[in-house]
Amino acid sequence: MTIIDDIESRHAPTSDEGRVIYRHRIATRITHWTWAIALFFLLLSGLQIFNAHPELYIGKQSGFEFENSVLSMKAMQANDGTVSGYTTVFGRSFDTTGVFGMSGPADNPSYRGFPAWATLPSYQDLSTGRVIHFFFAWFFVAAFLIWFASSLISGHLKRDILPSMADIRALPQSIADHLRFRFHHDGRYNGLQKLAYAGVLLVIFPLIILTGLTMSPGMNAAWPWLLDIFGGRQTARTIHFLCMAALVAFFLIHIFMVLAAGPLNEMRSIITGWYRTDEKKNEEHSA
Repeated sequence: MTIIDDIESRHAPTSDEGRVIYRHRIATRITHWTWAIALFFLLLSGLQIFNAHPELYIGKQSGFEFENSVLSMKAMQANDGTVSGYTTVFGRSFDTTGVFGMSGPADNPSYRGFPAWATLPSYQDLSTGRVIHFFFAWFFVAAFLIWFASSLISGHLKRDILPSMADIRALPQSIADHLRFRFHHDGRYNGLQKLAYAGVLLVIFPLIILTGLTMSPGMNAAWPWLLDIFGGRQTARTIHFLCMAALVAFFLIHIFMVLAAGPLNEMRSIITGWYRTDEKKNEEHSA
């Protein structure tokens, strides 16, 4: 259940524990770990950048004259003088003191969108956050282009990522198997996994790259059509944030499923390329 799958025909002899197959090529493993490292720094530095103006809008403009805010994280003072952190989503506010809007120790609170432990640097420093963010963004883009090109050439994209009609028809069974934690260790993805990985690799990754470019004034001058596609820089910023949230959710589910499916086997496959199947267990599942 690793994020990338590239099954080849090469395999070791079958043993009582199952057949060992070469699951991940070296290009797959390198891009996987490059993404993992890059996304870690992109997330923390991105939240640092967000904290400079912890509010999201829909549209081409923002400010006091516009009522197009969809999300804000701010500290607000009540009539009795107490200050609390509030997160406002589509006009509805929630007290999120201690996490969003206001965090840190009670005797020395920090008034910021995301808490210090979630940003890089931990203190408010927009300039450093932008340097870190842009540095790892180019590593992320390079890994994506390398993966996409190699996947097209090797057939990995069509074979292992894009779901077939048979995968679509088998979706109800795939969902039922996952809900019951019944995993088929045959080294291949089922339809549910393919849809998840295709959504991340072919939808969220391109979206987060393009919206990031749309927020750059330099790219606005070179490619003004990006602003038209995403409806303005503010909308692009909101989509960028939502893509980040989707990736965090995917990461948490991904790690949980790796642990549930057998972490040693899964980690070995994405580090060395070799994966041990469990043919006996698969036969029991299909019985």
